Formats: sequence, C-alpha cells, structure tokens
Amino acid sequence: MKKFIALLLSVLMVLSLVACGTKDTSGDADKTPKTDMEYVKDKGTLIVGITDFAPMDYKDDKGEWIGFDADMAKAFAESLGVEVEFVEIDWDNKVMELDGKTIDCVWNGMTLTDEVKAAMETSNAYCKNAQVVVVNKAVADKYQTVESLKDLTFAVEAGSAGEKEVTKLKLENTPVKAQSDALMEVKSKTSDAAVIDLLMAGAMIGEGTGYADLTYTVSLNSEEYGVGFRKDSDLAAALNKFFKDSYADGSMMKCAKQYGVQESIIEQ
Repeated sequence: MKKFIALLLSVLMVLSLVACGTKDTSGDADKTPKTDMEYVKDKGTLIVGITDFAPMDYKDDKGEWIGFDADMAKAFAESLGVEVEFVEIDWDNKVMELDGKTIDCVWNGMTLTDEVKAAMETSNAYCKNAQVVVVNKAVADKYQTVESLKDLTFAVEAGSAGEKEVTKLKLENTPVKAQSDALMEVKSKTSDAAVIDLLMAGAMIGEGTGYADLTYTVSLNSEEYGVGFRKDSDLAAALNKFFKDSYADGSMMKCAKQYGVQESIIEQ
C-alpha cells in the first residue's frame, strides 16, 4: 500500500512540474498582429529601397541621398514621426526585399505595372513617365522609329519597365544592375543603345552632363510612377493622404521644381 501511495505521489509531482512548465497561450489568440504602420513606428525607421536614379534618388557631393523621391520619402517619414533610411537594392529583387522586411517600401520611380500591383500594395500614381531609347548623337537620325531598332543591341536594367519593353519587341538585350549602368554601356560602346526612364534621360544625358554625346529618340510607352509597400500594408493609404496634403499645400510641387520634374507631376 505504501509503495502504491509513493508511486501515486511521484506521478502527481511529475504532472505538477509539467503543468508549471507549460506556457499559458490562452490569451495569444486575442493579440492582433501589428500593422505595417505600427511595425515601422515601433522600430523608429522607414527603410526605403532605391537605386541610383537621378533625378529621383542619387547622392550629392557629401554622399547623402537626394532627389525628388528621396526628399519626399524624408518628408513622409517625418510625418510618421520616424527616421528614414535608404538602402540600395537590386531592382530585380525588390519584391523579395519587401517581403523579407529588409526594406519597408520601394520608392524609386517605380512603374505601376500589373506585375507590381499584384505583388505589392501600391500608392496612387504621382508622376508620369515613359521608356525611351538612348543612342549616340552621331547616329540618332537613323533610329527614330521602333522598326529601325531591330538590329541594335540594348542594355537595360534587370527587372525594369525598360527590360519589359525590349523583351516585348524581341530586341537583343543585356540586363545590367542599374539604369546608370545601361548608360555607361552605351557610352563605352559595349551596347548600341539603352532603354531608360524619360525623367532620367532628361536629367543625365545631353549638354552639360557626363553623357554629352548621348541623346534619346523613340518613346516605347507611357507609364506612371507609384510607391510599393508590402501586400495589404496600411502605409499605402497613409502615403496617399500625405501626397494629397503635400500637393494641396504646394510642397510637392516645390520639391518637383527643385529637381526639374514639375511637368510630370500628377495632381493628387
């Protein structure tokens, strides 16, 4: 009998220890996951994924990121009460960077394609653009139509709207890391032509630039820029309100004029 009681007490002690060591998760179901807004505010930074793309995002003489998109991102972060941090990304990996939370948004003259809209929560369009063909000035008169481009070799940014356009036209192309690299390919004559954003072409090629011998000819499409967040992020709605307010108070247009993109701004 004593042995039975002793065994029973041992069993009860083990069960008691197990119960004490088990975490009570009964209240976990009541905890609502953080929204993207809460996540960004809690960590105190808005991490913005960009590439080197004047006049939207580029570095000044001190190595600081400036440009229309960069300055607007700084202002948006300030409106949220957080710091801004810019991270240079491979454009082809932008969705993976977002989903992996290495960045919080893609804000870099991003074209609102169907693929982008399917993969991200996007803001309203804020800027008009086009994909244009860049060639050497000496041969520009030969390449004024889409049909004239068929024998050229192109450099395009991987994952960009420019790559999409040349692929659609079945033109020979080499993907590079950034649009600035595509321009370098044409300058060095490694490629015959590049396809880049019209806003970038206006800022980076022609007289008074490092690409004075280049010009743009054919426009391959028309498009609009937007900012991308993680799917279902509440930051997109917050940015839409920020865009509307900054357009109304004139600060968006003031910034646009500073970088020469005022003619492309879309009314909010």
